Amino acid sequence: MLLRTTDPFRDLDRLTQQLLGTTNRPVTMAMDAWRQGDQFIIELDLPGVNRDSIDLDVERNVLTVRAERVSPNGDWERLASERPTGAFSRQLVLGDNLDLERIEATYDDGVLRLLVPVAEKAKPRKIQVGSTSPERETQAIES
Repeated sequence: MLLRTTDPFRDLDRLTQQLLGTTNRPVTMAMDAWRQGDQFIIELDLPGVNRDSIDLDVERNVLTVRAERVSPNGDWERLASERPTGAFSRQLVLGDNLDLERIEATYDDGVLRLLVPVAEKAKPRKIQVGSTSPERETQAIES
């Protein structure tokens, strides 16, 4: 099978990656985030990553996601290498209105899903209005 491309820069990138083990293209984790009710949902694409290589840390209000995609070993000749391998990470700064103690994480079909609940202190609440003067309460009852 002959695999040919016409992009000389792609070939140079591949050669650089094979010789130096690096690429000039940044490795990113594609992400979507949204609020649904009292939760923030964050999804990160990590196709081909083993669940055991995913590491999540929270320090103060910074969530760090680390993962590693291992390059397959064997007696074979590489024809194309566009999927990044190795360790990569992403940091997300989360607001003070989130409950970082109760983050839940699942990993299915190459997607890491984080559920971050809104903190109780950030949820809207009703405040009851009272009276500061006992005399006014008595007058209101007698009327």
